[in-house]
Formats: sequence, C-alpha cells, structure tokens
Amino acid sequence: MKKSLDISTNRRQVLKGMGVAGVAIGGTMIGITQAAAAGEFEINMQLGWLASNGQLGEVAADSLGYYAAEGLTLNITPGGPNVDGVASVASGRANVGQLSSSPSLMLARAAGIPIKCFATGYQQHPFTYFSLKSNPINTPEDMIGKKIGTQGTAKILLRALLAKHQISESDVEIIVMGGDMAPLMTGQVDAVTGWQSNINALKILGDQRNDMRLWDAGVQLYANPYYTTDDNLKNNASQFEAFVRATAKGWAWVYANPDKAAGLLVERYPNLNIEAEKEAVPLILSYVFNNQTRQSGWGTMSKENWATQLKTYSDLGQFKKSTPTVDDVMTLSILDATANDRPKIG
Repeated sequence: MKKSLDISTNRRQVLKGMGVAGVAIGGTMIGITQAAAAGEFEINMQLGWLASNGQLGEVAADSLGYYAAEGLTLNITPGGPNVDGVASVASGRANVGQLSSSPSLMLARAAGIPIKCFATGYQQHPFTYFSLKSNPINTPEDMIGKKIGTQGTAKILLRALLAKHQISESDVEIIVMGGDMAPLMTGQVDAVTGWQSNINALKILGDQRNDMRLWDAGVQLYANPYYTTDDNLKNNASQFEAFVRATAKGWAWVYANPDKAAGLLVERYPNLNIEAEKEAVPLILSYVFNNQTRQSGWGTMSKENWATQLKTYSDLGQFKKSTPTVDDVMTLSILDATANDRPKIG
C-alpha cells in the first residue's frame, strides 16, 4: 500500500496534536485489558499510514506469541492523512512509532520534538521514478527536459536528486500529482513516483514499466524507521529491547514462511488481497534483509548513512533552525543490546 512521505511535520502541529483527546483508531487493538491484568508491558505502535505489508513481521510475531513470550502486548494503530503520528508518540498516546521515511524523523527533531530512531525496517527506500520503456528514464540526467509527476511531499526528494547530480531545477518540469499512475500511460508526464512495493498501483504499467530507484540514483534514505521519545529510551530500555527481539524474530519467520505470512496479514487485515500480498512478500523481504542485515542483523542502520541524510537536507535548507546531529536523530543502544538476538539474514 502506498505511503505518504510525511515530511511536513512541525512543532506547532505536534503541540496542537498533544491537546487532542484522542486519535483515529482502527485496525489491530489487541488485549489491552488482558495486558494490564497480566502485568505485561504494552507496546502501542502508531503508524504513519494504513497498516500494510510493511507490518508483516509485527503481525507474525504477534500471531505466533513472540511478543507475549517477551512479556509484551502489541497494539497497532493505523495512521492516515488526518492522523499526526509523531504527535501521538510525543504526547505519550503511543510509545513506538513508525514513519514511512527517515527525513520525517529528522525534520521533527529539528523542530524540537524529542523523538529518536532506534531501528529501521527497510534497509533501502523503495521510492522509485517509474517511466515507460518507450521513453525510459534510467539516470537523473535523463530527466532533463522531461515532465516528472510526483507527490507534493516528495518534491524535496526530486530537488535532492537533482542537486546531487548538479542538474538545475529549471531543466526539469515538476508536476505535482497524487499516487495515480495513469498520467504516465496517457503521456501527461514522462515519469511518476511511488513505492516499488505498491504492487496493485503498478499493475497498470504492465510490461512497459521502467524503474529508477531513488536509492540507486544516490539519495539513500531509510524507510519504515522505528522511533520513540528520549524519555522512553531512558526509562524503558529493556522493554524496547524486548520489542526489537520479538519483531526481529517475526521478520525471520516471514522470511522462512512467506506465503503463510501473507495469510496471517490478510487474516488480520481482510481489506488486503491475498494474491497481491503473496506477490509482494519477496519484494518486501528484499528491502528488509540485505548484506547489512546479514552482517549486523535485522533492523540495523549506520551513523554514516544518517549523517549523509542530514547533510543533504541541511544543504537544501530544510531545517528551519539548527541542523540536528546524528545522535539527536538516532541511537544504536537498542540494536547493540540485542545484537546476539537479531537474526542475521541477507
């Protein structure tokens, strides 16, 4: 399912969100009363989007009892266009959040919101520029003189890509659009943007589809970063370590049982299509596991990558105040503490 890049979070929105009594609730809410009675620690996980195959590992870990074995209960709250997930975590309504893209977290931290990434779900970002084989865009230079259709929140990604390759923004016509791929098929634009994992939306392109991933073109962001507040990391470190252990184990099970994992996901979220999800699982796993996870385990990330991202956004003037430091936006403490428990698959 397609996800918004959520890169417009600011402190005013979060403070406003803190004053709201509740948030939109839907999807999976599991055993809150039972958890309190059993003395289990509740992980209330706020998504920045609707639940999708990005939660395959969590659904598997919950269904198979991995969270319960760690003394945890998992509640997943979907997000959406009217839900400020960062505000939910910052205010304490949720104690774990997941954003679609790492820049959202950097911008929130720059706005003074005390959240920090402690693991990342996708080692590489699936954001892609789709063109047609009859008029392919294989390199950023191929965009010169072309019409590029992209979401409003993703314009900054195109700006970053052009800047990295020293291409003037005036050499590319940017068309702001939604997630519909049809304008590419009708010739209104020469490329459209979206996630490679959005199997259903991409079917319209058929065998004419041509891909250029943002990651391969040199702008290397993380997708599905897990985050919480500084206070939670300080006061509940052992519970977040337990969450990472159980989640990592769930994703390892998905890796070994892809079709069964798709079945569990659709059982939990019946609005999803089982055939489309079975088709998507191998692609999702290629983002979750790679050479980095084979060496350092599920959820790994690097300070060097975060530093590069921060510099890119700083150079583009995206931080209203000062540029956050790497230690402001991420911590390796939870990953280090669970190093021997996170499966090394890749």
